[in-house]
Amino acid sequence: MSQPSIKQIIQQQYTMCAKDPVFFMRQYCYIQHPKKGKIKFNLFPFQEDSLTELRDNRYSVILKSRQLGISTLSAGFALWSMLFKEDFNVLVIATTQEVAKNLVTKVRVMHDNLPSWLKGTIEADNKLSLKFKNGSQIKAVSSATTGARSEALSLLIIDEAAFIRNIEEIWIASQATLSTGGGAIVLSTPNGVGNWFHQTWADAESNINGFHTIKLHWTVHPERDQAWRDQQTQLLGERGAAQECDCDFISSGHTVIDGAILMDYELKCSDPIEKRGFDNGYWIWEYPDYQKDYLVVADVARGDGGDWSTFHVIDVQDIRQVAEYKGKLPPKDFGNMLVTVATEWNNALLAIENANIGWAAIQPALDRNYENLFYTYKDDGYVDVDVQLKKGYDMKDKSQMVPGVSTTTRTRPLMISALEMYMREHTPVIRSKRLIQELFVFVWLNGKAQSQQGYNDDLVMAFCIGLWLRDTTLKLRQQGIELNKRALSQFQKTDSVIYTGKSTNQNDSWKWNNGQNDENLTWLL
Repeated sequence: MSQPSIKQIIQQQYTMCAKDPVFFMRQYCYIQHPKKGKIKFNLFPFQEDSLTELRDNRYSVILKSRQLGISTLSAGFALWSMLFKEDFNVLVIATTQEVAKNLVTKVRVMHDNLPSWLKGTIEADNKLSLKFKNGSQIKAVSSATTGARSEALSLLIIDEAAFIRNIEEIWIASQATLSTGGGAIVLSTPNGVGNWFHQTWADAESNINGFHTIKLHWTVHPERDQAWRDQQTQLLGERGAAQECDCDFISSGHTVIDGAILMDYELKCSDPIEKRGFDNGYWIWEYPDYQKDYLVVADVARGDGGDWSTFHVIDVQDIRQVAEYKGKLPPKDFGNMLVTVATEWNNALLAIENANIGWAAIQPALDRNYENLFYTYKDDGYVDVDVQLKKGYDMKDKSQMVPGVSTTTRTRPLMISALEMYMREHTPVIRSKRLIQELFVFVWLNGKAQSQQGYNDDLVMAFCIGLWLRDTTLKLRQQGIELNKRALSQFQKTDSVIYTGKSTNQNDSWKWNNGQNDENLTWLL
């Protein structure tokens, strides 16, 4: 039997490469190793399996540990597709243009080291793109661009998706370009819960969004053991190691409230017993109990933008959420709604955040003379309730106060601190899934607690204000109640020393001699 010719061998090898990306990469692809230099890409079993899954699924989401070579694997898959398919258009998006460019560089290195009969004919080559004569190309852009809108894509690769701030906009923009049959590879280490990457992964596991899941825990790497994992903890810390190695969404994030606490609260959420309003945005979990005190606390938005107007109704004694609203009403209409709601809930203390547009919602409460509107002291003493208690500020004296809650650089950290303390102790009763979902994306960014880009924290901030007020103004109010009780107790005594025979008191039953001077007791009313 005659030996096959070189031409036949090449033809056979070419056919096998075209059919199987694993064979193509194992036999002919070289990579740059940080220590060993240029080496052949000898795939580990988990890499072979992943590569086959990328080939067989249009959309893949990869939850991975660090340094598993998955970005390199994606680059190899892109190169394989570009060589064996005409007009195959690949777009790489990453946190920065430099990171995206690195993946294109991996493609270029692999291509440069292929045998001549496998190479494509290069038509254009620069740092950010590579184009073959068959019409296939790969291009790198940063997440700040609108590249996903520009042209029809065959494959979109999103690297470190959990750390791209405007990823939702990018994904929405890409759908028009992928609609002709293109696919996507979304890969990342985790970055907490509630963000787009986490939601995409969770929906994929529930078979909702059409993504195929690939989970690569650090243990899939045959050269890693527990000693390596322990070393990562020493180098990165507990949170960093959980993020980079364990594929753990809960432990990896930088949420203001610990992820495990939020997961526990999420399990206890329940559907409201009634939804009211033209938008069904007013959710009610229980009806007013006229023996209880309630707090209605609101955060106001314009009603036509990206933010939402929100309020919570909180049972003061049990710190229990009994009702909630999230919607987009004009501020004046929202203010009237707040007065109506607060009146229904036993003339609840109505606290409205007064920054900017908040004044437009406060005005209806003033116009309607709502008797239990919250006022903020202009004095810095309000920052510390103990200062006010010592100074004996009069809660009924409005001369040194402004209506509404003033959220300032001094008070906002105290509000966030109140949220952390109460949630850590599992004290509040939270029914709303909407609130918990906002808490999942309420994170520390540049040292400030705020929502991730593309999300809202309106319900969160209203809840923060409510918890903080419970520790401040309600403490002051309780002091006033105790003073009233003591005064009434003295008023009911029959001691003749209290009821003097002075003519100034004979015709005015609301004056009382306190031993030093006459005091008008009409404030008790």
